[in-house]
Amino acid sequence: MISKRIIPCLDVRDGRVVKGVNFEGVKDVADPVAMAKKYNEAGADELVFYDITASSEARGIFTDILKEVAAQVFIPLTVGGGINTIEDFDRVLKCGADKVSVNSGAVRNPQLIQEGALRYGSQCVVLSVDIKRVGDAWHVFTKGGREDTGLDALEWIVQGETLGAGELVINSMDTDGVKNGFDLSLLQAVAEVTSLPIIASGGAGKKADFKALFENPQIDAGLAASIFHYDEIPIPVLKKYLKDQGIPVRL
Repeated sequence: MISKRIIPCLDVRDGRVVKGVNFEGVKDVADPVAMAKKYNEAGADELVFYDITASSEARGIFTDILKEVAAQVFIPLTVGGGINTIEDFDRVLKCGADKVSVNSGAVRNPQLIQEGALRYGSQCVVLSVDIKRVGDAWHVFTKGGREDTGLDALEWIVQGETLGAGELVINSMDTDGVKNGFDLSLLQAVAEVTSLPIIASGGAGKKADFKALFENPQIDAGLAASIFHYDEIPIPVLKKYLKDQGIPVRL
């Protein structure tokens, strides 16, 4: 059985790791380079680096900080934020990223997914989707959760897979930072429309939340930020707990 992955996320703004609740009330946490080193040594399976205001500020990603982060980690590094062109793919990959996460830029230009997959392979293209329940539907939000596109999230995920995305990050805005558990109903709905690996993001607050998440066999990874940043749940402790619960993880 394939091991489930535990992935910390560095949300970076103005060169610092930050964290909020429901995509709001963002607070300073730490230096991203020091955090990357910590997670590499703690046994994280991968690391995600998001420049969270690159899209809303219409600028490129912080490549100097990204290079420093990449130098600290020997695990797969996914980078996103302000990825709007194939040249942006090239830039972050040259800085040391292994995978490129597309979000707002792909919504504006879906062919960006296909271009990235054709040039670098589907395994390099991660479709990150910020999703919030609106009425009876799930909508795609862009610009760091600031803008409701009106797009049906499940339809967009199907389109993204068709265009060549190799992996999904499903960010539930409704559970982000709340620490009451992952958005299991949303994740189940996503699992029913795609065969892509699914990374679940938003809502982790305790070890049992990861157990509940991985009871869905179609979920490949759990992504979290604050519980790892503040050492509320050290990664080695979480992995031992999951292994004891019969969930395959890499210790």
